Amino acid sequence: MKIMLDRPTPVASPPVASPPVGSPPVGSPPATTPPVPPEDQALLDAYSRAVIDVVDRVGSAVVRLDVKTGDRQGGTGSGVIVAPDGLVLTNSHVVNGAARVKVTTVDGRSLTAQVVGDDPDTDLALARIDAPVTLPAAALGNSKLLKRGQLVIAIGNPLGFESTVTTGVVSALGRSLRARSGRLIDDVIQTDAALNPGNSGGPLVSSRGEVVGINTAVIMGAQGICFAVAANTASFVLGELVRHGRVRRAYIGIAAQQFTLSRRRQLAAGLTQETAVMVATVEPKSPADRAGIASGDIILTLDGAAVTGADDLIRSLAGDKIARSIALEILRNGSRLTVSLIPDERVQRG
Repeated sequence: MKIMLDRPTPVASPPVASPPVGSPPVGSPPATTPPVPPEDQALLDAYSRAVIDVVDRVGSAVVRLDVKTGDRQGGTGSGVIVAPDGLVLTNSHVVNGAARVKVTTVDGRSLTAQVVGDDPDTDLALARIDAPVTLPAAALGNSKLLKRGQLVIAIGNPLGFESTVTTGVVSALGRSLRARSGRLIDDVIQTDAALNPGNSGGPLVSSRGEVVGINTAVIMGAQGICFAVAANTASFVLGELVRHGRVRRAYIGIAAQQFTLSRRRQLAAGLTQETAVMVATVEPKSPADRAGIASGDIILTLDGAAVTGADDLIRSLAGDKIARSIALEILRNGSRLTVSLIPDERVQRG
């Protein structure tokens, strides 16, 4: 009699996963991050040193501004000291029509300042610290020397005791930005240096430590595209605010709109420009009214410069046109004629 012994059922081994293609062999030591090549490390060190040096030189001139309106706390922003006796350049929208602001320096001092002047048309404002002080100041550079791709550093002081820093490059030059007043701000710098909340009004600085712009706006949701009013514009506005407490601009007293010249009208009048400005209304007793400008007239040029839209006309009416005769070439009933008028100074309305 044979006895049959049951053999144990073999248990299948779990499948062994194959290592991903390109993985090190099993049992190999863990991979390490490849070292940065010496030449790349030198470039990174040079970049860091440039940024750190600028922050060390300019950061102490960047201040926090707090605006109080009546019994309510208003907005906050940044500013940059541009003269050792306490002249602070910032944004008009930061000051927001206030007569006084509170200034906090990087070393923690709390000071008060009077708003010397406010120019909504360029979103710039100037304040002067009340106390007799000598403070670190930053120099305004020549923004015309900027190049696309150039390193720039945005500095702000939103917390009042330490500067915040972002870096980027100049993305575009000569851009235009619409101010709250409706006027175009010309020669605006576009940069990808992120503008943090509270940094508006702070400086945009070159690697040489010169202020090349005043940070003014950011387009939310647009990959951090930021804008700064060019330093050359800021220098002009600064001088006007110090001398006059305002930026003087000319006024002729018309409401106008862009007008497209038909091909037939161009040929009949011997014109090459495709657009001009049509006068919609003329204010009574204004310079335009005194000169005989009428609704329906089409303005072609001002002192020989083509006027292709309302922004061209507004841009041309700078302070140097006040109280001097200027020539407007107009198209009236198909005929070209030149009219002389003397602009008044434009009165800012609050």
